[in-house]
Amino acid sequence: MTLSQNIEIEFKNMLSNQEYLQLKEYFGLKEDLFFTQENHYFDTEEFSLKDRSSALRIRQKDNHFEMTLKQPLIEGLLETNQLLTSEEAEAAFTSGRLPAGKIKMIIEELGIPFGKLQYFGSLTTKRAEFTYENGLLVLDYSTYLNTEDYELEYEVDNFETGREAFTGLLDQFSIPERKTDNKIRRFYQQKYNTRK
Repeated sequence: MTLSQNIEIEFKNMLSNQEYLQLKEYFGLKEDLFFTQENHYFDTEEFSLKDRSSALRIRQKDNHFEMTLKQPLIEGLLETNQLLTSEEAEAAFTSGRLPAGKIKMIIEELGIPFGKLQYFGSLTTKRAEFTYENGLLVLDYSTYLNTEDYELEYEVDNFETGREAFTGLLDQFSIPERKTDNKIRRFYQQKYNTRK
């Protein structure tokens, strides 16, 4: 079992289809530069992780599986990552049974019984990513729970310079800043709405 932790500083903005296509063309992003990744989400029926502004996913990229717990920090998110075997991932998707390890310990420290977590479904993203102004710029098209959206992300090491570069890029294309929840929150909101 491989485990890592890192602090993620990123800026996000939802895009219209037209804005997405405009940025795709401006940066010369041909279809072969996009790759597909699938995120599988877990929570309790009562949304216990969501209530703590935390989230749990397994990301599938090619034949690799990584379980990630995201927890809030003052600036950014704390990500705890745990590599999974394909068998562990398959068990999680089919039975909701998640493997033991550091993530289980952290979730139980939050007072959430690990055995109550269940599989909520998946979100598929077509993504292109490239270096831009000392950071990583990401253009995403995602589909999940009978909906789709477009998003621009900018991952950086420094909050201030990253914010400046990101708002400058939005201004350049006259894209309004929009309050943008992360994919997990958008997925959960859609899942919650479909349960009403």
